[in-house]
Amino acid sequence: MQSTSSFNANTIDWQKPGISIDTSQLPDIATDANDIEVFRRDGVVLLRGLFADWVDTLRAGLQRNLENPCQFAFPCESNPTGEPGRFFDSYCNWQLIPEYLDFVAHSAAASLAGQFMGSDQAQFFHEHAFLKAPGTQRATPWHQDLPYYCVDGMKTASVYVSLDQAAAEVAVQFVRGSHRWGRLFYPRVFADGSSFNDDQAASDLEPVPDIDADRQNYDIAAWALEPGDTIIFDFRTLHGTGNAMVKTLRRAFSTRWLGDDVTYCERPGETSPPYSNHRMRHGERMRKDWFPVLWQR
Repeated sequence: MQSTSSFNANTIDWQKPGISIDTSQLPDIATDANDIEVFRRDGVVLLRGLFADWVDTLRAGLQRNLENPCQFAFPCESNPTGEPGRFFDSYCNWQLIPEYLDFVAHSAAASLAGQFMGSDQAQFFHEHAFLKAPGTQRATPWHQDLPYYCVDGMKTASVYVSLDQAAAEVAVQFVRGSHRWGRLFYPRVFADGSSFNDDQAASDLEPVPDIDADRQNYDIAAWALEPGDTIIFDFRTLHGTGNAMVKTLRRAFSTRWLGDDVTYCERPGETSPPYSNHRMRHGERMRKDWFPVLWQR
């Protein structure tokens, strides 16, 4: 998703192409055809308690990230100075934080993503961890993930694991069916909702509609979450949060997955993550040594 100038991408060696993951250690998971149908229709589906066994591991990884944020890739603080609470996120640390790598290399996330995407394979893109501390009232602006990314395609999935209880009014919310609108919207900076890139004039992106001003005309999914609850959503599905005060710690961990129709996409301005020196051309398949295929049908 997004980033800001609060990090220096050159200080961390976060790109380590060629890491080996033994896919024989990755479990398959039985999926429900009804859940897959909901995902394809709505662009989002909730699976209660699916990764409850991974909550402690992922909390430990996020704590490692928080204690020494500048030792890891892209630590971002989206709360302006003086605002109560904290809104922290960081990504591309799956090769740097052992608990994150453990989840990628040993959980059923790859199998889950591949089946929900309707793909013959699931290629790992990156991970993203989030924290909102008590007192935070900073909304996550409505956005789609795909316009931030250097990829394009119809078969995509984020596997988002809630690591805490979260009331519906502070948990992430989704506009059902927005992945089928055939529209892409300007990526936005989380800190203030401004455009992520200045060079948007040459693109075919649109301004994000004002969902909150017209909520009755949108089919919004908003769920209270428990630790281990898992949301699977399409990169094109609009999502965000309101500005209700967070009363208890709200942490989450998301992995992003690419299906067999996804290709590299040149976009105007910087992408997030800002992958560089990859030598891919527009329309080519994503490099498997950088983005490993972890599940095949």
